Amino acid sequence: MATRGVQSENLWTETPLNLQPSQSFKYRGVSKFAQQCKDKHGPLVHLMIASGGNAGLAAAVVARVLGVKCTVFLPINVSIDTQQALRKQGAEIVTIGECYSQTLAALRDAVKKDINAVLVPAYDSPVLWDGHSSMVTEMQRQLPRQPDAIFCSVGGGGLIGGIMQGCKNVGWDEVPVVALETTGSNCFYNAIAINTRNFTSKVPIVPCTEVEDGSPYTVVIVEEHNIAIPHMKALKSRAASLGASSPAPGVVRMAVNRAGGIKCACIPDEMAMHTARLFGDDHKILTELSCSTTLTPGYNREFLFRILGPTFSALSPEERKEKCVVFVVCGGVKISFEEMREFEEIVAAAQVQSYWSVQIGGEETQVPKQ
Repeated sequence: MATRGVQSENLWTETPLNLQPSQSFKYRGVSKFAQQCKDKHGPLVHLMIASGGNAGLAAAVVARVLGVKCTVFLPINVSIDTQQALRKQGAEIVTIGECYSQTLAALRDAVKKDINAVLVPAYDSPVLWDGHSSMVTEMQRQLPRQPDAIFCSVGGGGLIGGIMQGCKNVGWDEVPVVALETTGSNCFYNAIAINTRNFTSKVPIVPCTEVEDGSPYTVVIVEEHNIAIPHMKALKSRAASLGASSPAPGVVRMAVNRAGGIKCACIPDEMAMHTARLFGDDHKILTELSCSTTLTPGYNREFLFRILGPTFSALSPEERKEKCVVFVVCGGVKISFEEMREFEEIVAAAQVQSYWSVQIGGEETQVPKQ
């Protein structure tokens, strides 16, 4: 399958001049939010954000460009490399909390004590989604027609919220959007399972008012969006950038209401690690696990066909070549050569089995390793 863009008069792609460090998609929404904050509150505004790293780095870079103060609250397990990247951009850092939800609670308390502070959301804001939606506008401009599917990874839901908003803006509401997560860090997958009946009966759908002690999450009803939101009791994935304990309620509501729906899949960490290596060999680029999670269907055709369904699987090889799918490789700085070497060892230990165990739309299945 190809993702052919509109052909220009040149046979090469114009190389962007990057004045900032490698960027994730978060710069789009965070920069829009920060600009609005400065316009409203003036140059003394203090941007404060809780983050596992990438959203914080986006806020730090934007704050430096705008000439305003920025403080990033981080969980205590965030790497030294990430902390150094933030300090290079002039951000102040506070490390507190064992997980993002605890860090966010500490940030909220701190914001109340600073008259100039504004809490910058990492993923739960319509302003962010609107900023992220610019990706789809760019897709429409560069593709000869609408894609047959868009793949993205999901943590708290900021990226997929932007993709859904962008699809609505350009008239792509019927385009399938595929949400990929790692097992053990799949709050969005659980949210779709709870709020729809499109999943199979194999999914443990817990009644919203009677959460069992053995469930991996508790459920809160968010009346503003009339939606049930699961809160993961523990996160058990190495994909740190996908480590939200609960998704944005507004994004879950968008997904439930969306005409084209949302397809959901979960993969083991080892599959994402394996894909990171394959992508690195192909493109000479290191990707953190949140990015390689998105790319797994592109490196495993059986997985891709299972996600897209029997109609796609029944196409002839020639017909498949005419299909167009987009993988949103979301970026991020939380990867190193040392971690890649560790991933190789973990994947090698997992090679005993000849298949990957994955979940697609509520059904647990196996796909061969490729």
